[in-house]
Amino acid sequence: MTDPQVAVAMLGIFIFIILLGFPIAFTLMAMGIGFGYYAYYNADRMWIQYARALEEDADTMSLVQHWVGGFFNNRVFDLFVNQTYSVMANDVLTAVPLFLFMGYIVERANIVDRLFQTLSVTTRRVPGSMAVAALITCALFATATGIVGAVVTLMGLLAYPAMLKARYETRYASGVICAGGTLGILIPPSIMLIVYAATSGVSIVRLYAGALLPGFLLAGLYLLYIVGRATLQPSIAPKAEKMGGDIGLLQIAWMLLTSFFPLAFLIVAVLGAILFGFATPSEAAAIGALGGLTLAVAYRALTWRRLQESVYLTVRTTAMVCWLFVGSWVFASVFSYLGGEQLIREFVEGLSLTPLQFLILAQIIIFLLGWPLEWSEIIIIFVPIFLPLLPLFDIDPLFFGILIALNLQTSFLTPPMAMSAYYLKGIAPPHVRLTQIFAGSLPYLLMVVLAMVILYNVPAVIYWLPELFYGR
Repeated sequence: MTDPQVAVAMLGIFIFIILLGFPIAFTLMAMGIGFGYYAYYNADRMWIQYARALEEDADTMSLVQHWVGGFFNNRVFDLFVNQTYSVMANDVLTAVPLFLFMGYIVERANIVDRLFQTLSVTTRRVPGSMAVAALITCALFATATGIVGAVVTLMGLLAYPAMLKARYETRYASGVICAGGTLGILIPPSIMLIVYAATSGVSIVRLYAGALLPGFLLAGLYLLYIVGRATLQPSIAPKAEKMGGDIGLLQIAWMLLTSFFPLAFLIVAVLGAILFGFATPSEAAAIGALGGLTLAVAYRALTWRRLQESVYLTVRTTAMVCWLFVGSWVFASVFSYLGGEQLIREFVEGLSLTPLQFLILAQIIIFLLGWPLEWSEIIIIFVPIFLPLLPLFDIDPLFFGILIALNLQTSFLTPPMAMSAYYLKGIAPPHVRLTQIFAGSLPYLLMVVLAMVILYNVPAVIYWLPELFYGR
């Protein structure tokens, strides 16, 4: 069995093991070290040391020590230590815990309830007003937190019962919550884009600038669908004529000032500091974390227990991401050393694909991987397999990364593994069926595909802001 064949077997065994449900980070590390021991094994070096000990008439204990020392005298252990240090010292990843902390503290600041009520009153004359308010709230909250499960669950507790009480069709209301909760993956300051930047080497600042307009494009398509459906089929979203009927413009302005603008200002301040070069992503994330604490204090929602929970969840999620990186980089280094990367490159070259065919193939694979895996695992483990192939087809890693961020929306919306649907079902009233939630999510998959088609045909949507701010 040749080394490239061993590399392919290594990848196949890994996929089989994670489908069995084993912890992915530790599986990556174990397989990287196990196959790496084979890849870097040097029998001569080990037995030379042992032979020298025999020549010196060493005692049994010394022989055992020499044998153990020879066993661990393998470069894979140095690789593991070096990769661990490299990940923990990565400046780009410093922003991850800070943005996570901002998200968790904002989640516990009781902002979302006020925000949804305010937007419901403000948009009351728009068809499907409560759905529009829910989507805007989801988008803003998802952007601030970047945590899909938290957004879908919290909005499912606040907005979903209100829409059902207002006699909104179950499928229509379900789709709004599920789709809106995933927008934080794409719209900056997205944690997914930080992880992609660390994986691909693309500037996180240019990624943020490139993702901004596509994020607004997708949210705009969602809004068009929501308003269009409510206009064509008024029965699925009855008008709430009395909602906010006695509230004047000054009261609405005050409600917006105290609920919508504080969170929006925090997001704009963090993103603006990054895009205009006033602060690095890590520094801007620190500003965001401080701003989240300030909002929690201002809304009188900061308690010692909530602070403890936010810190604990931040540490747990950050540790998961970092150890995924460690395992992935060890695994990828061994995979490449054995010739697996070169084998895949030669295989793809032999297919004689056009750039469009390669993009479609890559996006289909990522789409399918989104069923059993989280976005973090896809970005850290499988995207690096595609990155060395991009120069073959003259594809910009920035463009590729934005398409992936769009594509990963579908992993939360596609049955039967649509995690957004399961998050919502977990807190939905008993009469709501999972099939209804699935059906409500499907139209948004078409919106994602439409957005990807638009970006491919009009790449200026991605490149306009990066080129405007930073040049070519």
